[in-house]
Amino acid sequence: MKLVFSEAVADPTRYVYPYAVWAFPESSETPADLFAAGFLPSAPDLSRFYLGRQLRVPLGEWRASSENRRVLRRAGDLRCELVPRDRFEVTPERRAAWLAFAEARFGPGVMPSARLDRLLAGRVISHVLVFHQGDVSGPECGVALMYLEAPRMAYYYYAFYDLTEVSRNLGMAMMTRAVAWAQESGLAHLHLGTCYSEKALYKTQFEPMEFFNGHRWSRNQEELRHLLRTQPETHRLESAEYQAFLEGGLPSAAAASPFRVELSVSSGLRSQASPA
Repeated sequence: MKLVFSEAVADPTRYVYPYAVWAFPESSETPADLFAAGFLPSAPDLSRFYLGRQLRVPLGEWRASSENRRVLRRAGDLRCELVPRDRFEVTPERRAAWLAFAEARFGPGVMPSARLDRLLAGRVISHVLVFHQGDVSGPECGVALMYLEAPRMAYYYYAFYDLTEVSRNLGMAMMTRAVAWAQESGLAHLHLGTCYSEKALYKTQFEPMEFFNGHRWSRNQEELRHLLRTQPETHRLESAEYQAFLEGGLPSAAAASPFRVELSVSSGLRSQASPA
């Protein structure tokens, strides 16, 4: 992959000069390679990715907890069906319901109709996971837009469902059923998006859970909560409180990083990222 660094807000008084890290896949790579290195899609055609604190479930080790089973019991007999995007009809009724959901759940203007249409037309949505009550011929209760690259991974991107189903906790039940479906399908990982606020901690109700901390995938939930509840004065890795989570200190963080830049006299800098 090619890495590009986009300047963010700087604080020269503290010698903090941040860059957002963008990745552009090369011809020998697939999106799963970039997901494995900590990146998430930032363009519907999968031409550009961004590095962020994302979550994934290692499905080979996941076992349903008592809480996972409780969530599924409350939702009743929930089943899901995987449909390729090109075989799934986005009817005017579905589209209107999804936009209304986005307005209520994400806020005004976050998911306008043009953005939804771009997502649905892009490679980032390869499949739709359709949830039914009872068997797959039963009533449709929600959908999840997904990117699937079997057997390596799937990305549980946007979910749409009836927000009046508060007592059933349908959104959490759909995600839990998706984790079970992904494991049953033989996938290695299910990616669940980012975690930058405590509101996103509902995604961590799966064990084990991994998050990308900038240099490796971590399963330390205390580390994740520390990141959510604190803001470093300068760089996170310069924080003594955060360094307590680094076994072996900064050298271990550098050794664990999937990124490497090599100097070449003839071609300049060359960056590499090795999937985890």
